[in-house]
Amino acid sequence: MSLEKEFEQNMELRVLLLALYKKEEGESFKDIIITLENGGLFTFKVGKKLLKLLKELKYITDDGFTMVGIEKAKEVEMEFKI
Repeated sequence: MSLEKEFEQNMELRVLLLALYKKEEGESFKDIIITLENGGLFTFKVGKKLLKLLKELKYITDDGFTMVGIEKAKEVEMEFKI
């Protein structure tokens, strides 16, 4: 399965992207993974794997979002608003 197709089918991955996009200033990606783990979405280990996938998709970098990642996060946000 292609990475893009996996993104489209993996709700956890989509929720993580949106949560990272909506993070507060001063929060790290690790903080967001911990928050989602505490909410029962996934384990920290799974969250780290999902974060790595988002990097492979070139939606995020170590420093933040790419332009493609911002657009994808906005798409996910619109889907959740419907």
